[in-house]
Amino acid sequence: MQLNRLVNFHKTMGDKTRIRIIFLLKEGPLHGQAIAGKLGLTPPTISHHIAKLRDIDVIYQRRDKNTIYYHLDEKKLQLMAQAILKLNNQEEASVFRVEDEEKHKILKNFIQPNGKLKSVPAQHKKKLIILEHLVQGLEIGKTYSEQEINEYIKQYYDDYAWIRREFIMNQFMHRQEGQYELNPKEMWPV
Repeated sequence: MQLNRLVNFHKTMGDKTRIRIIFLLKEGPLHGQAIAGKLGLTPPTISHHIAKLRDIDVIYQRRDKNTIYYHLDEKKLQLMAQAILKLNNQEEASVFRVEDEEKHKILKNFIQPNGKLKSVPAQHKKKLIILEHLVQGLEIGKTYSEQEINEYIKQYYDDYAWIRREFIMNQFMHRQEGQYELNPKEMWPV
């Protein structure tokens, strides 16, 4: 089971300065100088902590002319913070769960009888259901090379690189040093 991300998240969040940065960013985006000023720390110190928070994907940056603003990704922060609670309570329905009947209908509309994907849904909720369906054939706890993941995806869809990226971006999988592993189901967005 891929618990490394969960452990890394909690280790990273176990720092007062990082929690204070998250508290500030909860009120809205700020640039590094503003964060440093509000916390009474030097910009290099803030850069260090920002890098750690970006590594666990709870903040992201946007450039506005010559200034970089940092934003809090509250949804990812909430998912990661709650993932540990869901490890023991898998029966608890997620807010993002879609009824089984609706899932079946979506799969029927986008998956051919031979199992191949007809097309990729434009609607995000439907796309997540398709991605969840596609990862079902992979084993939790097993590490896959990029080539193995590509070959697996090619069974269902020709644009394997796009599907592989979507697996990562939507928290179905984790990639580290060219190795891929499924995240615990509790971290999946559906």
